[in-house]
Amino acid sequence: MVRGKPLRNGGKYSQTHKPYKKNRNGPTPSRTIMTRSQCSTSCTSFFSRIPAEVFDMILDKLSVLEISVFSMVSKEITRYIADYISTVAWKNKMILQSFHHSSCIEQKSTIGHYRDLGVLFKRCTLLLPTKDRLKFIFKILRGVLLILLQTLIAGWDELECHRVFNFLCDLTNLQQKTEGVITAKPGWYQELQLRLFCRQVLLDPWPNQPECHFWLMQLLKPWPLVSQAHLLFILYGPLLPEGEITGLPHTALWHLAKAILLLFGNLQVKGWSTDSMITIMEELIVIPHPWHVENVARLLVLCGSNLCYTVLASKALNGRLLEISRIIVYIILVCEKDGYHMSWAVKLVQEICKVFNTPPEKFYFIQQLENTFSEVTREFFEFSVAGEVACGHARFHFYLFYLFSGSSQL
Repeated sequence: MVRGKPLRNGGKYSQTHKPYKKNRNGPTPSRTIMTRSQCSTSCTSFFSRIPAEVFDMILDKLSVLEISVFSMVSKEITRYIADYISTVAWKNKMILQSFHHSSCIEQKSTIGHYRDLGVLFKRCTLLLPTKDRLKFIFKILRGVLLILLQTLIAGWDELECHRVFNFLCDLTNLQQKTEGVITAKPGWYQELQLRLFCRQVLLDPWPNQPECHFWLMQLLKPWPLVSQAHLLFILYGPLLPEGEITGLPHTALWHLAKAILLLFGNLQVKGWSTDSMITIMEELIVIPHPWHVENVARLLVLCGSNLCYTVLASKALNGRLLEISRIIVYIILVCEKDGYHMSWAVKLVQEICKVFNTPPEKFYFIQQLENTFSEVTREFFEFSVAGEVACGHARFHFYLFYLFSGSSQL
């Protein structure tokens, strides 16, 4: 055998051609630390080995509240339950279609059921952003928002509630619909639709005043004061056919008075000014047509002493003595009709008299009030045709005398 020549620089490259000792099992992996969630996704969990049909049967046996607790076990369970409650079969079974109940017990049971649904949706969407959480709920329920929305955002800060309101506006075109109602000619059907949606979804479900005040402020804030008064009347005003508003009972104006007190009950805290409150009150009493004076007086009585005095004192400072004299006369009539104590009206007149700086101004105001009493009393007796009505007006005339007996000391 002929021996070949040795390779040049053999010593230098001999190590390169030396066979490499490889590990038969491949390269040794680097040592890593796996979290519990990574272990659960890499390994097959117990619930993933259960057939889907069996898992659905298990969930069918659980109550809504039990499913909500079960959804917090793991991300995998949360995803599965979210898919489960998104099915048509589950929605048909759990979302009640009828809200008309024959008894109070059935009604309370339905309200409790929807509270449990709100807790379920809140827990199923716990890790999602606010917008995605709301999209998930709307995908399932669409228009059913009453108790669910209340339970879902309970405890959220104001910024998150603002996002919820903006989402609702985008989803329902609420701002565009509101603008169409308050800028167009009065339409009974469109106004009723807006009233029902805002009252039943945003305003009435809240048992506490701060939450209701927040939603009402969001509805009114984008609009000028004149439009705010119009929207406030649409939401809380009396439901009446077209025509003049006359002779309304106190029940027809009670909700409107409560909304006004909610907005202006504490102007310093709520951020409203006295001028804005007076402007809204002035606009309210001409929507859709100028109100009868008795209805204006009844609304002021329902709003309480402070707000009633503020409105009348503002008119007095602006020299509108004939107007406030007529309102005060009808305030006395409302007190007589609705059972309020007449001393309240006497104190109101005494407080308004303090607005005037000089005795001649006070005397002129009292004189104007006396003349208005005479005119209104004459009108009552001219239109009275029955003995009972005349008797009622006679009592009213006695109360006028009682008022001036108290005002004589001014």
